[in-house]
Amino acid sequence: MGGHRSCFSIALLWALASGAIADNHEIPRTPEGKPDFQGMWTNETQTPLERPQALGDKRAYTPEEAAQRVIESQERFERDSAPIDPNRDAPEKGAVIGLEADWKFPDSNVVTVNGEARTSLVIEPANGRIPVQPGPAQDWRSLILAKPGVDEFDGPEVRTVGERCLLSVLSTAGPPMVPMAYNSNYQIVQTPEYVMIMTEMVNDVRIIRIDGKPLPDGMVRWMGDSVGHWEGDTLVVTTDKVHPQQSFRGSTGAMTATEWFSMESPEQINYRVTINDPAAYSEPWTAEVPLRLLPAGTQLYEYACHEGNMSVSGSLGGARRHDHDALLMQKSGEGAQ
Repeated sequence: MGGHRSCFSIALLWALASGAIADNHEIPRTPEGKPDFQGMWTNETQTPLERPQALGDKRAYTPEEAAQRVIESQERFERDSAPIDPNRDAPEKGAVIGLEADWKFPDSNVVTVNGEARTSLVIEPANGRIPVQPGPAQDWRSLILAKPGVDEFDGPEVRTVGERCLLSVLSTAGPPMVPMAYNSNYQIVQTPEYVMIMTEMVNDVRIIRIDGKPLPDGMVRWMGDSVGHWEGDTLVVTTDKVHPQQSFRGSTGAMTATEWFSMESPEQINYRVTINDPAAYSEPWTAEVPLRLLPAGTQLYEYACHEGNMSVSGSLGGARRHDHDALLMQKSGEGAQ
C-alpha cells in the first residue's frame, strides 16, 4: 500500500475508521421505549487497552494521525497474510510466534467515542494505564502459587481458567468486556426483565437482570452478579460476587464493576466500564470501547475450546516428565556416592 495518497484518501479513511460518516436515523427502540440493543456486535479494534507510555496523557489522535494508524494497520495485516517461505529456517530459540493472520480480524478500526479517536481503551487515570498496586499480586492464583511447595504445573487447579476452557480469554465476556485480536463478537438478546450477552470467545453468556434483587452473598458466579437499571436511555449495570479465579490484570474476588451501555447510533453502542478493587489497583480505572454493529446475517461460531485442547495435558505431561527426569538424576547421584 505504498506510494502517494491524496488528502482526500486520508480523510475518507479517517471517516470510515472513526464513524464520522454518521447515520442520522433515530436509534431503534423496544416496544417499551428502551434502546434496542439486540443484534450482532463486535468490539474488535487495533487500539490497545493501555496507552503506550511514550504518549503520556495524550488521550486522542488527530484525524490525520488516526488515518495513518489505519493505513499502518492494513499494511501490517497484508504483511502477516503473505505466504510463508516453505524453505525458511527454524525460528531462533526463544522467538515469539504470533497467531496466523487468518486468526485475526482484518479490521483496522481505531476506537472512536463521541468523535475522539482514542489512543487507548483506558481513559482514567489520565495516563491511560491500569494502576496496579505495587508489591505481590493478591489475586487467587498468585496467592496459591505463593504458598511453599506449590508449583504452577502441579495440577490443573493452578492453571488459568482460560487455559482450562472455563471462561473467555482475557475477560472478553467481562466485566470488563475488552476485545482480543479474534472472536471479539457478541450477540445481545433483550427483554424487559433481562439482557443476555453471548460472547463468541468460549461462548460465555452473561445474564443481566433488570431491576433484580442481588444474589445472596454465598452465591458466587464466574462472571459475577450483574444487575442493571435504566437511567434515561443508558443501561447501567453493577456487578459483584465475581468468582475469585476470574482474575483480570490481578483483580481479586472483591472486584466490583459498573458498566454503562448507551447507543450513539443504530450502528454503535458506547460501552464504558469502571473497575474498583483496592486489593489489586491503587485507584479505580475506567475504559471505553464501542460495540459496532455487524452485517445482517452474521452469526456467532461455536468455540469448541475443549475439543483438541492440549494446553493443560501437554504442559502437565511435560512437567511430570521433568519431575521424572529430576528423580532419576537424584537417584543416579545417590548411587554414585
